[in-house]
Amino acid sequence: MHDERFPGLHRRGFLAAGTGAAVLALAGCAGGGPDDEAAGGDGPPKRGGRLRAAFAGGGASETLDPHLANLFADVARAKALYDKLADYGPDLAARPRLAEKWEPNKTLDRWQVTLREATFHDGRPVTAKDVLHSYRRIADPEKAFRAKASLEPIDLDASRATGERTIEFVLKRPTAEFPNVLAAFGAYIVPEDASDFDRKPIGSGPFRFVSFTPGRSAVFRRNDAYWDGAPHLDEIEFVVANEESARVNALLGGQVEYAHELNPATARAHEGRGRIEIVRLRNSAMQAFCMKTDRPPFDDKLVREAFFLIADRQELVDGALSGAGEVANDLFGKGYEYYASSLPQRSQDLDRARALLKRAGAEKLKVTLDTSAVAAGFTEAAGIFRDQAAKAGVTVDVRTGSKDSYWSDILDGGTLCCYRSGAMPIEAHISQRLLTDSTTNATKWHHKDFDAQYRQAQSTRDKSERAAVYERMQRRLYTEGGFLIWGFADWILGTARTVRGVETQAPANTLDWARFDKVWLA
Repeated sequence: MHDERFPGLHRRGFLAAGTGAAVLALAGCAGGGPDDEAAGGDGPPKRGGRLRAAFAGGGASETLDPHLANLFADVARAKALYDKLADYGPDLAARPRLAEKWEPNKTLDRWQVTLREATFHDGRPVTAKDVLHSYRRIADPEKAFRAKASLEPIDLDASRATGERTIEFVLKRPTAEFPNVLAAFGAYIVPEDASDFDRKPIGSGPFRFVSFTPGRSAVFRRNDAYWDGAPHLDEIEFVVANEESARVNALLGGQVEYAHELNPATARAHEGRGRIEIVRLRNSAMQAFCMKTDRPPFDDKLVREAFFLIADRQELVDGALSGAGEVANDLFGKGYEYYASSLPQRSQDLDRARALLKRAGAEKLKVTLDTSAVAAGFTEAAGIFRDQAAKAGVTVDVRTGSKDSYWSDILDGGTLCCYRSGAMPIEAHISQRLLTDSTTNATKWHHKDFDAQYRQAQSTRDKSERAAVYERMQRRLYTEGGFLIWGFADWILGTARTVRGVETQAPANTLDWARFDKVWLA
């Protein structure tokens, strides 16, 4: 596959980072719609063929080292070659993968993990030593591996192999949601002696390495010995097409059978027209405005409540997302495990918003809203919200920042900004963004009693009791938090009409997103 067909890199598709930002970082979702039948298949799976999948790439610096996976293309390739101990289902609950089972002690600070019988591509079994090597490699203080922060709860010096396929993980504190650590983005298992990742990568995944040209193409072949069943495809080829138009044209021209990350206008133009199939992965990205709760005017919870009531969420979804999404309710993770679905849907109430601002002494409030073209819909959302706020007597000045530094700029600076996050467990959203010592606490939500509630949840063994704690935390965020979460965006894929088995209930970054071992060509 030559790169003159696929113009050079301009726009990268990033995964969930610690900032929760440039990203669709990994929602229960509704598949629904006319595409389900076409994508889900008719008739039994057919074996054979090569599927070509187009992703935005990272140029000559691309690598197959799974612990460095950052772009969507990196992760799609990594999950074809490697496995994790667990991965996220459509509701963002952890599901066993290489781990057959896990069991905590009574105090939730030691977990026994049993591996399933699986082999690497060279025939060696996957062992406890490989797992500990992989995690210790990720945690190397000299390196910047993706999953390092996620593995922080584990005391890797004290953790040990208790058998060929059993590991005792010793934790630094009680962690009820430890399976989320096992499913962490980038926490792939590699052989104990793995080194040459770009020329001879050896994993335990559904496909084996054939060839790799950074910035152009990677070809992998079916692993007939895969523990979860051999893939239907003979081969999968990942090709780099950085511009969305190049991916669409390659799909329409029959040069690829799968195109990742399409925009809503493309979906509207081709949906139901018969040339290609459009697949919408619901609830893949949270869309929000972030209010800094530690500084005026948003250190007054009356002002924050007023802003919740200024937003017309449907107008924002229709305008900023071109209708490719659904309204949110100021809480992260709609449809995910532990989501507080019982709270009433908030809607625009300009009269009450004005009354709250008057009580707060902020009747003629002026605020600056930071935005950037760093993410689709950000500048549109800012303009729409500016007009909505004007109806409540609030003047919003929109300030457009640099795409290169936006996420670092808005983490600590400003007072109000556009924000986006991909899918991750609600527990991870809380721990990474809402605790006093969270490194990506963009709303500056600093409450010791809230921190204590999180620790209580993590030390609660009974799941229903734990869910009740998470619900109380979300009720507080709904009432006075700093995230004005107005929508959840669809993630849009395109496939040839011959492609079957693409899972429609798979928010970006979950197990079944960009997964090709269950896909076939009709």
